[in-house]
Amino acid sequence: MTSGKKKRMSMLDSLAAAGGPSAAAGSSMMSTNRALRAARDAVDSHHVWELDPDAITNLRIEDRLAPGDVADLIESIETSGQTVPILVRRDPAHADRYLLVYGRRRLEAIRHSNKVSKVRALVANMDDDSAVRAQITENMARRDLTFIERAIFARELIEQGFGNQSQVAEVLTVTKSSVSMAMAILDAVGVDLARAIGPAPNIGRPRWDELGRALAETGADPAPLIAIAEEVHVNASRATLKGDIQDPQETSTAAFEAVMKALPSSPAPARTTAKPARSKPRALTLDGQKTGSVRRTAKGVQIDLTEGAFADWVEAEAQDLIADLHARWLQRSEDT
Repeated sequence: MTSGKKKRMSMLDSLAAAGGPSAAAGSSMMSTNRALRAARDAVDSHHVWELDPDAITNLRIEDRLAPGDVADLIESIETSGQTVPILVRRDPAHADRYLLVYGRRRLEAIRHSNKVSKVRALVANMDDDSAVRAQITENMARRDLTFIERAIFARELIEQGFGNQSQVAEVLTVTKSSVSMAMAILDAVGVDLARAIGPAPNIGRPRWDELGRALAETGADPAPLIAIAEEVHVNASRATLKGDIQDPQETSTAAFEAVMKALPSSPAPARTTAKPARSKPRALTLDGQKTGSVRRTAKGVQIDLTEGAFADWVEAEAQDLIADLHARWLQRSEDT
């Protein structure tokens, strides 16, 4: 193996390791390292190319709602050079052009630089599917997608024919039920409003679910809420121009809170006489044979299963089962 090829392979191995998870999460990222090493193996065998940035097209599915300013990266590259190459693949429709796989911020920084005119790139032979997988795994190795970014990304992957919910869940290293729930919540909130708010890294699934429910309960028009979220971002940009540096991640969190605050109050529920939430046990059957019972108690719903092996499996899978049932309930509520 030539020293040049060893250097390039080591560089891609470094990419696979950079920003990786802790040892406790290492097993969940094994597919990440495999995908990045597959990209490494597909790289042309001679050298890192210096390409015209204008010869590279970005057709990727965007997985970040707020890619961030590249001013700091421009300064770094102009001072120290581009230490890590981007990854591109050859454009099958144009022999002299390339398609970006990952490295969008580095590419944008060089496009806006007054001192650097060429972008250092590794050129790989990859199909559409492999390119999307490499994009996902490289980005997730650097920073996990937020809940709403993951929901939007999963929706776009499915709509663009990348795969079904199970296949997308495998690539995103999450369960199918979590993908189903995320997309149900995204549908309740609305993609336009979610994009206007931004990634909101401090806002998890329960708060987004709360927003979706509030929108459904109040029947609020999303248009003025989108304007409110956009105004938060505009004000943050103005503050930055005045020298008051704003964290884009904190700004999106502030936009979420502003939207929640602007929602009209939910209509008060009609007063009813409280009744004990109790019922007689109702038999549960499988293949005509009784396998347990379900009943409503004053504290909730109680399910008793008599079949040992099946009961053990339900206990082990309880979290995924309840998440899947909740996602189905959300979808049914929306349909009705």
